[in-house]
Amino acid sequence: MLDVLLPIVPPSLLSAQNSAGSTALHWAALNSQLAAARALVEYPPGPGIDLIEIKNAAGRSPLGEAEAVQWEEGAKWMVEVMRLDNVGVGESVDDASPSEDPVTDGPTTVERE
Repeated sequence: MLDVLLPIVPPSLLSAQNSAGSTALHWAALNSQLAAARALVEYPPGPGIDLIEIKNAAGRSPLGEAEAVQWEEGAKWMVEVMRLDNVGVGESVDDASPSEDPVTDGPTTVERE
């Protein structure tokens, strides 16, 4: 259904929030709909992964909603596609080079568990 609707609605509608502050991605997460979640986030003219960061009136992002309903598959997917500040496009945490520490003007080290 989204493959029919997405091309005819304004991309800004994807980040529109209802009276509870929830977006279509919040609802996809609450209902464990991975195909819908992927379509919303991966739609090229849309807001993309920024949708994952929008919080509703309860203070939950779509990732938070996925975790609240124990939808592990969706939560895992959202974490995988989210931006990480210290990782460049196409890099994993293991590939990231050290960044400069603004306090010491030296390299910082990312510690892994």
